[in-house]
Amino acid sequence: MCGFFGVIGSDQPACHEIYEALVCLQHRGQDAAGIVTHDERFHLKKGNGLVRDVFRMKNMERLTGNAGIGQVRYPTFGGSTNEDAQPFVVNYPYGIAMAHNGNVTNGEEVQDWLSKQKRTILHSSCDVELILFTLAVELSEIGGLKPDHDSVFKAIANVFERVKGAYSVSALISRFGMVAFRDPNGIRPMVMGYRDNEDGSRSWACASENIPLEIQGYKGIENVNAGEAVIFVPGEEPVRKQLVDRPHNPCIFEHVYFARPDSVLDDVSVYESRRQLGRNLGERWKKLGHHVDVVIPVPDSACTAASTMATTIGVEYREGLVKNRYIGRTFIMPGQGARTSGVRRKLNAIRSEFEGKDVLLVDDSVVRGTTSKQIVELARSAGARKVYFASCSPPVQFPCVYGVDMSTRSELIARDKSEQQIAEAIGADAMVYQTVAGLREALQTAGSNLNYCAACFDGDYPTPDVTSETLEAIETCRLDEQQKISESHTAETTG
Repeated sequence: MCGFFGVIGSDQPACHEIYEALVCLQHRGQDAAGIVTHDERFHLKKGNGLVRDVFRMKNMERLTGNAGIGQVRYPTFGGSTNEDAQPFVVNYPYGIAMAHNGNVTNGEEVQDWLSKQKRTILHSSCDVELILFTLAVELSEIGGLKPDHDSVFKAIANVFERVKGAYSVSALISRFGMVAFRDPNGIRPMVMGYRDNEDGSRSWACASENIPLEIQGYKGIENVNAGEAVIFVPGEEPVRKQLVDRPHNPCIFEHVYFARPDSVLDDVSVYESRRQLGRNLGERWKKLGHHVDVVIPVPDSACTAASTMATTIGVEYREGLVKNRYIGRTFIMPGQGARTSGVRRKLNAIRSEFEGKDVLLVDDSVVRGTTSKQIVELARSAGARKVYFASCSPPVQFPCVYGVDMSTRSELIARDKSEQQIAEAIGADAMVYQTVAGLREALQTAGSNLNYCAACFDGDYPTPDVTSETLEAIETCRLDEQQKISESHTAETTG
């Protein structure tokens, strides 16, 4: 999962606007950050780390131009080196810079086509390069001395035809403009908006979530639709074109975990959907008949749901876990070792809220179970008499191939365990999950009529290219990567 922000026609240096946007989107990725701007040429700075760590004043001074793209990265496909950080730039046919959020599911097929038929060599393991070079190849074959709207739309349509998966993309085409497009199923979110400049012109921006636009004064914020492409040329109104018409299947996990609570995704309030998740989970909990003194959320994604869950079951809501906000989100940390070591540094318990009490801990999800086990241990060490655990999401039983780091079934604690068995595995006295029906009903109550992608819960993948063979290949690749990381770590510690 990543976050991006693109702007064109700004009345200030674009890098300043992009920097502020990336800070707003830091929750979507903490592995790397990058900014590319354009005046007569591209200016690029990217690197591993948080936004505040990657960029210094000297970097910002050379990122000139009133158009640019920024991205914060959380790696799924690809590595976590500087070379894999986005945005990426290619010089042909006109010069293109690109950043995205999502994951290409037929990456091997696209890479084979690029290398064998188009003699194009990729420079990283990041899948945005697959989209970037495909767009570049299509534009070069369409021809013309300079790009125009028709050629750009046709090239993007060809990208949709060739590149499968989930992706929202922002790109700058040198001396032409900015383009934004969203995969045919609209799995990953994307919005756009405008701001009136003092000289009467307008700047346009697109982003993974609406908040960075709102904070910087953008208006008319609306979705980029599934299978749609938008062209932004300075001094002109955007030109929008629906290139593919397929069912819209946005990721339901965005509402559970990834998005900010103040975001609106596909016209649905994340805050309201999480409130409904808490109500539904509370009703399910009441049927179990366990005594609870207090409901305590695991901050921050679960706080909204935990509050309404406490009200529903009629007990106090208390924030008994204190979060160190300078530590990254453990679920999106690359590698199990980083996640394990990060939990205890990130959370600390207020002993008075736990001691001698039957405590119900509420988290947004339980994926691998390692983090949950440590949180239960933390609650018991703070003096809790009994520790119960509730997950706002259903059991994650299938890997996500669309940009969430759940690539192998073997990592998923719920793949072959009941709620009671999971409770025993994480050390809780009892465990309760949201149901898939409850999750969908919560989104409907919040105002949505969309058919969300919930493949990680029910195994129903909306893109036909995801087969059992695809999942097996991904799992094999992932296990090989984990083995290499383990061997490298062993070599470092013993060498």
